[in-house]
Amino acid sequence: MSKGLKVAVIGGGSSYTPELVEGFIRYYHDLPIRELWLVDIEEGLHKLNIVGELAKRMVKASGLPITIHLTTNRREAIKDADYVSTQMRVGMLEVRSVDERIPLQYGVIGQETTGPGGMMKALRTIPVLLEICRDIEELAPQAWLLNFTNPAGMVTEAIHKYSKVRSIGLCNAPIGLIKWLTAHYQVEADRIYAEFVGLNHLHWVTRIDVDGQPKLTELLEQREQYAAANVPQQGWDADFLLSLQALPSYYLKYFYMTPQMLQDQLLSFENEGSRAQVVQQVEQELFQLYRDPELKEKPKQLEQRGGAYYSEAAVNLMRSLHNGTGDIQTLNVPNRGTIDFLPHDACIEVNCIVTQNGPLPIQLSTVPEPIKGLMHAVKTYEQLTIQAAMTGDRQVALQAMVHHPLVPSIAIAKDMLDEMLEANRAYLPLFFQKENIAVAETI
Repeated sequence: MSKGLKVAVIGGGSSYTPELVEGFIRYYHDLPIRELWLVDIEEGLHKLNIVGELAKRMVKASGLPITIHLTTNRREAIKDADYVSTQMRVGMLEVRSVDERIPLQYGVIGQETTGPGGMMKALRTIPVLLEICRDIEELAPQAWLLNFTNPAGMVTEAIHKYSKVRSIGLCNAPIGLIKWLTAHYQVEADRIYAEFVGLNHLHWVTRIDVDGQPKLTELLEQREQYAAANVPQQGWDADFLLSLQALPSYYLKYFYMTPQMLQDQLLSFENEGSRAQVVQQVEQELFQLYRDPELKEKPKQLEQRGGAYYSEAAVNLMRSLHNGTGDIQTLNVPNRGTIDFLPHDACIEVNCIVTQNGPLPIQLSTVPEPIKGLMHAVKTYEQLTIQAAMTGDRQVALQAMVHHPLVPSIAIAKDMLDEMLEANRAYLPLFFQKENIAVAETI
């Protein structure tokens, strides 16, 4: 009889955690968790306590023998863990608001995971995730790290390049699309096959089969589209979709419809503030609900958060790794030749067969010619950003910023980079090291 599993969740005070706990309860017989450790930093302790108490009530109501631990001691939580899940936000929502606001002042898309905002998030996050990886290497070397800390593709790629940890990146967009298709066609998910090609937040669906019958062209002709709560609702051009013969991720609207999306963002910012401020309001309402001592289940309002189904994706992946189910999931994994025009060590988002030894990418049936250039350009920006995060090299950071397709000029890139780095000074010590040394020497 198995002694049961130990799972550590880094960023356990997240508003998403009740969905994760719901999944662990629902699939306990496939994934027998003995200990669930929810970890957060001191600044997030009040959220951790609220979420943690709800999690305890949920487990108690289920009658399952899962012990929940709340802690700020990351190493204690990681020690001997079977799975470590990361859902953290370095700098919390306050810094996200800065990431979104500053680009808009320069007439550039202000978004938390793509463009300049996504770059800053990666620069803050990658060094911290790699510190966590050092703990895993020492204290739980056989653990799987399931990363859905954004920007998930860049973060996962950095983990593969700079640590020995077994890691897989996750996003809610693929599982969200599958759920939308099951509702649209009124079938179970196992009767649908959708082929995803691309990078995290930059993927295209190039094939959709229902019961073995191709449905992609039909969906494109009907201009049916899956959208998300955190992306403005601009419609796709029908001629464009039909000529592309692929269904772009809703994040691709930032690239294909930049002027319209920028106007939407500017209008929203004027009326509602940044997306981060909207999310803060949603979170305040959620945590008010979570405080209710009578609440013993995940509230429906959680789906208003932009990352609905993140946690479901994480539970599905843990179940499949634990049981070696061989089912197909869309994951962020090293390329290793799957997409032949991208670097071998690039992280890509594609369908994989999940085994106990990890995910095996499935050979792609088609990669439309028009999508290759954008994919390559964004991957170049991502790899430069990872290099900048590891070195604190402003020259590399400038090249990353200039070569992001959403940044229109060198002049804007230079000024915006300087302002955003300064705004993130507290979280980017590598970029200010020489300056700090000079001050110390003067003193």
